[in-house]
Amino acid sequence: MTISPEKLDALSARFAIIEDRLGSGPDAETLVKLSREYAELSPVVNAIAALRRAEQELADLEALADDPEMTGLVNAERPVLQDEVERLTHEIRLALIPKDEADAKSAILEVRAGTGGDEAALFAGDLFRMYTRYAEARGWTVEPVSSSEGEAGGYKEVIAEVRGVGVFARLKFESGVHRVQRVPATESSGRIHTSAATVAVLPEAEDVDIDLDPSELRVDLYRSSGAGGQHVNTTDSAVRITHLPTGIMVAVQDERSQHKNRARALMLLRAKLYDAERERRDSERSAARRGQVGSGDRSERIRTYNFPQGRVTDHRINLTLYKLDQVISGEALDEIIDALTAEHQAALLAAEEA
Repeated sequence: MTISPEKLDALSARFAIIEDRLGSGPDAETLVKLSREYAELSPVVNAIAALRRAEQELADLEALADDPEMTGLVNAERPVLQDEVERLTHEIRLALIPKDEADAKSAILEVRAGTGGDEAALFAGDLFRMYTRYAEARGWTVEPVSSSEGEAGGYKEVIAEVRGVGVFARLKFESGVHRVQRVPATESSGRIHTSAATVAVLPEAEDVDIDLDPSELRVDLYRSSGAGGQHVNTTDSAVRITHLPTGIMVAVQDERSQHKNRARALMLLRAKLYDAERERRDSERSAARRGQVGSGDRSERIRTYNFPQGRVTDHRINLTLYKLDQVISGEALDEIIDALTAEHQAALLAAEEA
């Protein structure tokens, strides 16, 4: 993707206009829109200014190239400035890649045990803890929406809302099948078992993203299931909502309040409908979809966690890290996410230049 000087000038001019309008005291709605655009453009315009300074310094340096007394200085400084121009140009090119409109959003995280029985449920619990610790380290909040615990621990299924700026951008490549190879605690012969869990990350939809027509919803109320005891629910507080046009169904029973369960079910339904719409648009833009890391298919095996060898392998980019403990604790997950993001950006740049 070639960046024309005219495009850089236009971006700088637009930024100056936004600064001027922000200083004139716009109404609340305009303020929000301008502030968002200002935040998006600010790093780009700063990089453009730095690029122009570096290019001017390089031009001034080249003007000294014919002076024999300056040859040593020119030869020493030229590669430094050339590298700086190249770095800033690449930074601007990345910033100008069309943005995924959902990147800045919070996300719905779903982890489900797959093949492997009790061991799969335990692994699903490990993955959920990994994402929870990762989120907490980044200052995000994790609020469970619904869960079904495994008989030996872990989760058959757990759904949570992860709130924060840029959550979806960091977690969106986690969707897919995660495989674990390890010796279960219940395995007396020391035989390695292979189990799996499926992760889905959906961008959280706002009311303005998805308009739900009440006439298209079927709402069923039922009694929450649970272990019983003094907290057994004796009212029909669990909520199941079906979106009739698509058949998409969500159910929430964690709260004792029917009102809270209904609100959470609607939030989940919006996220699923928003994700379905994104999938539809992506399939229409097949060329752009091929530029993504992996197919986006949630049945695709994306990563293996091998405990005997202490390694984690992401199959989409052939990345292997021998630091499984740090990854599963959330501490080193960024190394994988950064590599996936870089690969995705490189593919998008290649597609823009094709």
